[in-house]
Amino acid sequence: MATVLMCRRLPRLSRVTAISTTAKRGSSKSKKEKRDKPGAGKTGTQSGATIQLLKPQDYRVLYNPAAYAKGRAGSRQHGDRDSSQALGDTFTSPGTAQAPQTFPTASSQALSPVRSALPKSKSVLLEQTRLHKEEAEKEQREVHDSKEDPRTFQKGRPEYRALTCDSTEPAQPLPAEEGDWILQSVAGCEGSPGVLTDYFLKLSRLPAERRAALGSDAGFSALCHRAVTSIRLFSTPDLIHVLKACVPLAVPASHPLLNACEAEFCRRAWDMGLEQLLLVADCWRCLDRSVPSYLGILFSYANLHWKDLTLPQFVQLLYIIGEGRRSPADLAQKVESTILKHLDSFTLEELGAICLGLFKSLSGISEHVMRRIADRVSLQMEDMSTYALVNVLKMLRYTRMDHLPLMRELGRVIPARIPATNIQGIMHITLTYSSLHFFDEDVLAAVATSLPSKVSYCRSKDAAKFLWSFGCLDYEPPNEEEFYSSLIKQLHAKLHEFSKFPEHLLTALLGLAFLKRFPEELIDFALREEFVQKTRGSKYELNKDLFTLGKSVEIECPTYQGSHLTPQLCQEFTEMVSSFAEREIYVRPEIVEATSLLESMLGGPEYVKNHMILPHTRSSDLEVRLSVDGRPIPFNFKDPVAAKKLRDMGVNLTDDLMSQLIQRRAHNQRPTEVGNESRIPSQERGDTTGMGGALPTGATSQAEPKAGLWQPGEVRLALQVSNRNHFCYGSRRLLGLHCLKRRQLRLLGYAVVELPFWEWFPLLKRTRSERLSYLHYKVFCPALLTRA
Repeated sequence: MATVLMCRRLPRLSRVTAISTTAKRGSSKSKKEKRDKPGAGKTGTQSGATIQLLKPQDYRVLYNPAAYAKGRAGSRQHGDRDSSQALGDTFTSPGTAQAPQTFPTASSQALSPVRSALPKSKSVLLEQTRLHKEEAEKEQREVHDSKEDPRTFQKGRPEYRALTCDSTEPAQPLPAEEGDWILQSVAGCEGSPGVLTDYFLKLSRLPAERRAALGSDAGFSALCHRAVTSIRLFSTPDLIHVLKACVPLAVPASHPLLNACEAEFCRRAWDMGLEQLLLVADCWRCLDRSVPSYLGILFSYANLHWKDLTLPQFVQLLYIIGEGRRSPADLAQKVESTILKHLDSFTLEELGAICLGLFKSLSGISEHVMRRIADRVSLQMEDMSTYALVNVLKMLRYTRMDHLPLMRELGRVIPARIPATNIQGIMHITLTYSSLHFFDEDVLAAVATSLPSKVSYCRSKDAAKFLWSFGCLDYEPPNEEEFYSSLIKQLHAKLHEFSKFPEHLLTALLGLAFLKRFPEELIDFALREEFVQKTRGSKYELNKDLFTLGKSVEIECPTYQGSHLTPQLCQEFTEMVSSFAEREIYVRPEIVEATSLLESMLGGPEYVKNHMILPHTRSSDLEVRLSVDGRPIPFNFKDPVAAKKLRDMGVNLTDDLMSQLIQRRAHNQRPTEVGNESRIPSQERGDTTGMGGALPTGATSQAEPKAGLWQPGEVRLALQVSNRNHFCYGSRRLLGLHCLKRRQLRLLGYAVVELPFWEWFPLLKRTRSERLSYLHYKVFCPALLTRA
C-alpha cells in the first residue's frame, strides 16, 4: 500500500508505508540507531566478544573560502605548519564566529535595557536587517576560488615562490598614463626581447580595470604580435617572465601568444632546470590552458631526475599531476616511495595536496601508503584545515580502505566544523561515510541540520550524493521532512542538468527509494524513453540503477501512473543481472553450502531454488515453499525428468541430530549461537522470520516473479544468506539497498528469513549436523508457521 503526500511547494511525492504496524521512522528508529551505531554495543549480555566499531567541468563551483577553515578557535599551529594558513584561516573560524551585531558595541549596550520596548515596526526592521546581514555572510561563505584553494599548501614554505606563479603577490601599481605610453610606443620600438619583456611586466602591474581592457587594445595586440615573431630570441628567463605576466593580464587560453610560448617551451624543455619546468607548468595551470605535450615532457624529465627532487618540488609536481588529470604510470612506484620517505616532514596542508593530486589524476596508491598517511592524519586532525582533511578523505574513499582511528577521530572533530564548511566539502565528507559504509549518527545529523540553509548552493551532483549517502546508510535525520523536501526541490531546480548528467538523477532517486520516498514527477522524468536513451549513452553503467528504480516503483507505488520501463528493457536487464549472478553470486561457498543442505533436509532440489526472486535488487535468495502445516512443497522443476522423480520424502536424520532438534523444540530456543557476536532482535537486522507484512494467502502483485502460481495455503520463504557487505561497517545495520529488498519481498508476500553472516559463517567451520540443525530451525520456526 502506498500513501501519497502532497507537498506544499513540491510535486507529488509518494511516501510508501510498509504494511507492518511499525511506527514512523523519525521517532521509532532513534533507539535502534543508537544500538546500531558502531561502538554502542553492550558487552555484558553477549555470549562472545563483540566486534565494535569506534565511531567509525561543467559546473561553476560556488562555495566557501572559509569552508575548509580550521575547526576550533585558538587551535595552535602545529610545528610543521610554519606560517602556513589554510584558505579561510584569516577569516573568522567556526569556533570564534561572532553573532551578527546590529549596532556598534556602545550603542548596543546603551539600547539593550529598552530593546523590548521598541515599536513593532522597528523591531521588524532590525530583524530584517539581521537576516539580510546573515544572508550576505552566507553568500560570502559560499564563494570559492577553485584555482586558488588547492594552492594553499604553497604558502607553507618559502621554496614554493620559485616554483609557482603567485598572482596575489603585491606589486607596485603602474600609473595608467605610463601604461598608455607603453602601448603607444610599441609601434616605434625595435622589439628587442629585453624591452618587450619589460613592457609585459609593467603592463601586468596596471590597475585591474585597465588590464581588463587590454584585450581590445590595438597597442597590446601589436605587442603580442612582436613577441610571437621574435619568440626564439627570448632567453628562457625572459620567456618565463612573459608567461608569468600573462597571468595577471588574463590572456585567453587560446591566444596566439600562448600558442607560441607553449611550442617554444616544449622545444627547449630539455635544456631547462626542474625548477623552471615546474614554474612554467604552474603558469599554464593559472592560465587554464591544457598542455598535455608539455606535461608529458615534464613527467619524463622528472622521471630521469627523480633523485634530485626536493620535498617542495615533489609536492608541486603532484599538484601539477592532479590539475592536469594525468597519471604517469612509470612514476607510481617512485611517488609511493617518496611519500614514505618524507611522510613525517610534510606539513598537513602538503599531505592534503598530495592526496588531492593523486585523487584528481586517478592514481592508484597502495593500502600500506594510504594507511601510513591516515595514521598521521588521525593523530593531528585538529591541527589540519578542513580543506586538507577533505582531500585526504577523498583518497581514503578512492582506495576503499577502512581506518578506524581516523574515522573515530573524524567523528569527534568534524560535526562542529560542518556549519562553516562549504556544500561540496560537506558532500565529500558525507560520501566518505556512505562509500565506506560507516554509520555515525552525530556526523549525519550535523550534515542534515546544516544542509537546508545551504541547499541552494548544491549542484545536481551534490544533491544526488547527499540523497544517496543517507539512503545507503538507511538514515532519516530528525529534520527529515525539511531535509528531503529541500533536496527534492533542488533536484527540480537542477532538472536541466540531468540531460547532460543523467547519472546524478538516478543516484538521487535510488537514495530516496531506499528510504521509501518516491517523488513521482522526477520518477516520471527518469523513466521516459528520451531520458532512458540518455542513460544508455552515458559513459557510466546505469542499466542496473535504472532497473532497480523502475521495478521498485512497480512494487511500492501502486497508484503511480507515470512512465515505466518497457517489458523488453526489463527482460534485457534481467538477463544481464542473471548472467552476472550465475558467475559471481550463486557460486559463493556460503550460498552453495546452504543450498546443498536445504536440498538434503527438504527432500531434493525440487524443494529449494537458488535464484534472484527480485533481480533488480542484485542479490540471491534461497526460496522454499511450505504448506500451512509445515510440509515442504516441491516447485523447482528444472526439467520433466525431475517432475517424474518427485517423491514426498523427508530427510534422514541421525539420532544425535534428532535429539538436538527435539531438545531445542521442547525448550523453544535457537540452536547454540556461535561466533563473536551475540544475537540481536529480529527487527534490528531486518529479519522478521516471516512475521512482518506478508500479503494475505493467495494475494498476488503485478511485479510478482513468475516462479509458479501462488497456491492457497502456501508459505513462501526467502532465505537471505547475507555477508558483511550488506551491513554498515562493524555493525548489524542493513544498508539501504538490502532494506529495500526485504521490504519488497514482504510486500510480495514472502516471509524473509535471515541467515546472517555472524551466525552462518562460523557454522561453516562446524559439523554438518550443526548446520542442518540451524537450517531446520530457520525453515520450520514454530512462530513463523503459527503466524503464517
